[in-house]
This record gives sequence, C-alpha cells and structure tokens, in this order.
Amino acid sequence: MNAVPPLRVFVTDDEVPARKKILRFLSQESNVSVVGEASNGADAVLGIRQSRPDLLFLDVQMPGMDGFEVVRALDAEALPIIVFVTAHDEYAIQAFEVHAFGYLLKPFHQERFTRVLEEARQRVLKNLKDDVTANLRDLLAQFQTRPQSRPKLLVQQNDRGFLLPLDSVDWVESERNYLNLQVGNQSYTVRGTIESLEEKLDRALFLRLNRSCLVRIDFIRELHSWSHGEYRVILLSGKTLMWTRRYLNRHPELLRKL
Repeated sequence: MNAVPPLRVFVTDDEVPARKKILRFLSQESNVSVVGEASNGADAVLGIRQSRPDLLFLDVQMPGMDGFEVVRALDAEALPIIVFVTAHDEYAIQAFEVHAFGYLLKPFHQERFTRVLEEARQRVLKNLKDDVTANLRDLLAQFQTRPQSRPKLLVQQNDRGFLLPLDSVDWVESERNYLNLQVGNQSYTVRGTIESLEEKLDRALFLRLNRSCLVRIDFIRELHSWSHGEYRVILLSGKTLMWTRRYLNRHPELLRKL
C-alpha cells in the first residue's frame, strides 16, 4: 500500500501572531509539510507559484494586496485548496459557506482549526480542485459586486464591544502595546501597534506625525514651523502635536500650502 504524501501547506497572514498560531497548530499535525509562509500579498503570490502547495491558508484582510487579489494573481488552472482566514465579517462568512470554502474566523481555537484542516485534507485527497476553481470564480464575482464598506475596528466600552468606523477617528496615540483613539469627546483603548493601525487606514485621509501619533488630516487646524525642521500641529480640539522630520515625506503637499 502506497503511503500518502505529506499535505503541502502555505500560510499567508500579515498579522504575525495569527500566522505563528497557524504554523504552531500545523506543527502538531501529522503528515503535514509547511512549504512556505508570507506576510503580504506580493510575497504570497511569488511563494505559492514557486512551492505549488496543496493547501493555502489565506488572510482576507491584508493591506496593499488583499486575499482576493492574491487569488486573482495566481494561475487559475493550478490553484491549491484554499482556507480563508478572516476577522468578523458576516458577509464574507456567508459567501464562504454558500460557495463551499473553508474559513477560520479570528480568533480561532485549535479544535476549529483541526476540523477545517481535516476537511481541506479530504478535498485534496479526493482531488476536488476543479470544483474549487469553479466555486472560486463565483466567489470572486460576488465580492467584486459587493458595496465597499467603511473599515472598522472592534473597541470595548462599558463591558460591550462595538465596531468603530476608522474614518471617524480624530487622532491616535500609542503607548507600549496599546493605542488610545480619540473620537470627539470619547476615548477608546485597544491593543495593537500604530504600525498595524496605519496599514488599515486610508493614507489619503490620515497622517503619521511621529513614532507614536496619527491624525486625520481634516482634523488639523494649523501647522507652524518649529525648530530643527519640525512642525507644531494644532488640532481642531486645541491639542498640539509634533510632526517630526522623519515623517515629513508622508504628505509634503501639506507643507507647500504654508
């Protein structure tokens, strides 16, 4: 009896903890070979083309090139089985279920991961890639016609969670592993880094001022030249922040207006 070859797996997720979690769970599975990993869409496309995995864990929400754009960039005739990884998105989850795709909803636990992995393994063994390719065309077509929603962030307030539209944030300040978001007279604290938040924001609307601060551009009231080539930024609320030289190239057109 011929031995079943190892399941060749590629993992793509821009969030390091989520990617490491998948890799850790895979390391505990038998007859699995991780053939590559990527933290962004462009590297994923190159790595998948080179390694030709049987199974792809693919984050949907990635800056720059998202998961669906990764799929469109791959050879439609040589697609692996795909398990989509997503934050809470009821529309996406419904679409994955309708079109028969495995998915992991962040945050996921090992029991759910193992079940999804086994379902994907069976699809690989039964050579159902042609069915996946047909279903994938329908899935991508559905998302192309989906109305674009405002990106949101889950925040906590008084022991309840709700989704805060990111374009409603006035300014943000980081403190160690936490972010303080100011929205009008309300403040919210979430765990994360300012770099990860910056990737989620529309850079046409937001400005990185320094290592620890981001501000919505239309919330800026005044800019004043300061010492050492820096600028004082006065917000509509009266708050004053410093725009340091390292970040002046982010929106130089603002300086030309002075």
